[in-house]
Amino acid sequence: MPSKVPGLISFILIILLYSCHSVIKQTPKKQDVDSLVYEDPEPKLLFGIQIDSSKVIEGKIKRNQTLSAILQSFGVSDAKIYAIAQASKNVYDLRKLIIGKKYFIIHKMDATRTVEYFIFEPSIQSFVVFSLGDSIYTQVHQKKIDLIQRSIAATIQSSLYETVIDIGAPRVLASKIIDILAWQVDFFRIQEGDKFKVIYEEESIEGNPIGVNRITGVYFEHFNKIFYGFRYIVDQKEDYFDEEGNSLRKTFLRAPLNYRRISSRYSGRRYHPIQKRFKAHLGTDYAASVGTPVHSVGEGIVVEAKYGRYNGNYVKIKHNSTYSTQYLHMQKIKRGIRPGVEVEQGQTIGFVGSTGLATGPHLCFRFWKNNKQVDALKVDLPPSDPINPNALNDFLHEKNRIIKKLELLTYETPQNKKNSRMGP
Repeated sequence: MPSKVPGLISFILIILLYSCHSVIKQTPKKQDVDSLVYEDPEPKLLFGIQIDSSKVIEGKIKRNQTLSAILQSFGVSDAKIYAIAQASKNVYDLRKLIIGKKYFIIHKMDATRTVEYFIFEPSIQSFVVFSLGDSIYTQVHQKKIDLIQRSIAATIQSSLYETVIDIGAPRVLASKIIDILAWQVDFFRIQEGDKFKVIYEEESIEGNPIGVNRITGVYFEHFNKIFYGFRYIVDQKEDYFDEEGNSLRKTFLRAPLNYRRISSRYSGRRYHPIQKRFKAHLGTDYAASVGTPVHSVGEGIVVEAKYGRYNGNYVKIKHNSTYSTQYLHMQKIKRGIRPGVEVEQGQTIGFVGSTGLATGPHLCFRFWKNNKQVDALKVDLPPSDPINPNALNDFLHEKNRIIKKLELLTYETPQNKKNSRMGP
């Protein structure tokens, strides 16, 4: 028996050594231990305010409801309400709590339920923070706008506007297409089967589309003719050009307003509906709804802005030594439009009405070339300058890149009820 003991002891020692080796071998390295360290979760935020330990109550502004009444209902003292009213001066007008707009109350979750913040959303683009904690202040914040590249292609069945809406794009996109190609395409003669493709940037806030930032490239097929428009920046100024680098803008807009129809054209002999006699009509009458904005067709200086017995409220603009335009029978002239004021192309100068010698709401648009009245619909207008030759190669490269993207788009045909009215 005694002779077996040393062998047994040796066996036990071997087992123990193996076990220890296994334990050492399985001990995690330092970097493994570090990787197992628990990380705190991201704090929960609302309008940039941490609310993990707060209670949030959402509501909507009711008729005749004031900030004071809302805060009093949550136990805020009159002293604090007065303090926040003082802090809001020159920051946000407390009378502009719009009915139906959202607000949020953030208060502590303890027994005191102390209100720390009142937040109001006057629009989808902005919010106002009223801080009622240790630091009392009011701040207006603009929400971050994300730009998302979108593209659509469609075959028109009724109007451009309806087609854009039917395929799920914002209505304003149609207006931007018209603005770009206004001199190339007669959008009041749009026909069924016309096609368009467009690449644009959509403005979005928190995943909700709010508008269109800009169009990058557009293709339009009208009466079997193809028109392109490409955005390009020249001398830090954005403009649109055709395939060869020629500007799509003319010196003047095609029309000074968004009109329903041309009710009377330029004529040397027209029967006047009020004076009951034949006389010259040296202008173009655009029928439109009362209040429709009237735009200056080009940049220039206002030389007249007043009321006349026959012309009603009217504005006359001198664009340069060659061209002048006049806008008659307006409901009112826009505030700030007066002699000596410089205006930009497309700037609103007044609103459609029927003042002066007029039978109904319309705009009489008159055009002078070399001090002689001419037909605005027939005058030969000079184009804007083409791309600087030094930038032409870069433009052509950008144009080819956009064309390749447009070629990849496939047409959609809106399955809507056809509308007999053809036009924008």
